[in-house]
Amino acid sequence: MAELRYSSSIGSRVSSSPMKRDEDASPLIPDNQLNNDDDRDRHSAKDRDRPFWSHFQYLFSYFSDDARVPPHNSRISCFLILVVVIAGLISIFSIVSKLKSPYLCKKDGVVLHCPRVKESHSLWENPYSATTSWKPCAERRDDVISELPPENETNGYIFIHAEGGLNQQRIAICNAVAVAKILDATLILPVLKQDQIWKDQTKFEDIFDVDHFIDYLKDDVRIVRDIPEWFTDKTELFSSIRRTVKNIPKYAPAQFYIDNVLPRIKEKKIMALKPFVDRLGYDNVPQEINRLRCRVNYHALKFLPDIEQMADLLASRMRNRTDNSNPYMALHLRFEKGMVGLSFCDFVGTREEKAKMAEYRKKEWPRRYKNGSHLWQLALQKRKEGRCPLEPGEVAVLLRAMGYPKETQIYVASGQVYGGQNRMAPLRNMFPNLVTKEELATKEELDGFRKHVTSLAALDFLVCLKSDVFVMTHGGNFAKLIIGARRYMGHRHKSIKPDKGLMSKSFGDPYMGWATFVEDVVVTHQTRAGLPEDTFPNYDIWENPLTPCMCKA
Repeated sequence: MAELRYSSSIGSRVSSSPMKRDEDASPLIPDNQLNNDDDRDRHSAKDRDRPFWSHFQYLFSYFSDDARVPPHNSRISCFLILVVVIAGLISIFSIVSKLKSPYLCKKDGVVLHCPRVKESHSLWENPYSATTSWKPCAERRDDVISELPPENETNGYIFIHAEGGLNQQRIAICNAVAVAKILDATLILPVLKQDQIWKDQTKFEDIFDVDHFIDYLKDDVRIVRDIPEWFTDKTELFSSIRRTVKNIPKYAPAQFYIDNVLPRIKEKKIMALKPFVDRLGYDNVPQEINRLRCRVNYHALKFLPDIEQMADLLASRMRNRTDNSNPYMALHLRFEKGMVGLSFCDFVGTREEKAKMAEYRKKEWPRRYKNGSHLWQLALQKRKEGRCPLEPGEVAVLLRAMGYPKETQIYVASGQVYGGQNRMAPLRNMFPNLVTKEELATKEELDGFRKHVTSLAALDFLVCLKSDVFVMTHGGNFAKLIIGARRYMGHRHKSIKPDKGLMSKSFGDPYMGWATFVEDVVVTHQTRAGLPEDTFPNYDIWENPLTPCMCKA
């Protein structure tokens, strides 16, 4: 955040030169008029030589009983002097206001002071007229006759390990159902693979309602809970090269699976697909396959009832933290140490902090770090392009510029913020009604969910999904799925995706005032609030399900 800067320029020089009169009189002008013109010129010369304060004497004489002052000239002089005085006062007021107005926000240690902005009518929801043109249409239809072949005629069984965190696993499950449909194969209930970062042993049935999942998709894909009993080599299924399909390209088309995977499944009867992250494209598969993925994501994948109930309780507490029922904002703050390190962006901090971060990056990403000499230029380029995570203080300034008042209730979904309380201080100071699930619920209430990290992530997911306004600060599957789900529910609830390129440009401009910044933020983010957006080649179905999964209302 740039510090307060001043700029002023007081005073100006005014120069004039008298106009030269013609020496010769025109024969078309009467002599008496020439004499009058001479008199006027002499008076003008005298007026130019008279001190500025003498004009005030002239003005005062107009209001006196002195009959020597011509009434017409007195009125003109009075008017001109008043105009000059008013213009001077306006200039002085403008200069003083610029001197007193800070560059964006005044920084006092770890505290930010930003002027309050008038709240707009659309602060908490998108315009109704813009949210009624589309409706969700990926749900199961009861009048559709199932085309599934008999169980003994399946092309084979496919098995996947869903890797990563909760939301990456969710995407993998949706893709697995879609691939099973493409291949006319039976899907074995996916296994949630333990992630090296999350260190979680959660099973599918620990987080999702298995019965609902299988029943809801029964007319689309056959799903079984476990590997068939007739297959005796269960332990080698995912380790045997002969039983694994590898080298599936990213965003592969449907035809790739038909040409390369289907023959092996027919031959071996059971095949594992590995790896399986982003291994199915969006615009190179039939529309009904994309619609099926939405059916899985928005209808078939339901969290267990106890997770749903706890999330409802947390959302209710957010709305009733004061005597009145309040809307609340959910903020997905991605500023953990791992995210800061992986971004390779430069952030404000002490010399010691920067040295420790450099060592961390060198250890975790040695190939990208190299000798570190190129990182400064890389950091500048990434910030210019808006590819750096927003710091908590930057988020605070953005929200204040949008018009959100100090009293706003904010639910924060985040890991441990890099920099701790000092880094969070500007955000907490500007928005003191900021809480996490740990502050909103008792220890006993959350103990039942702590044995599965994925369950805690599910609580954050649902509370954010139910919020009146959702704000993301950086990319990722969590924010992508939240924004997509809120769009699928009707685009009514705002989902703010900050323009980080604009923020970088604004924070780096030492001459931008608060009013200009506010105008830029408000205008830019009118189109970044989760309203309907047309899809485009290689679009992301999880963030924008409009065309394949929604219909014109």
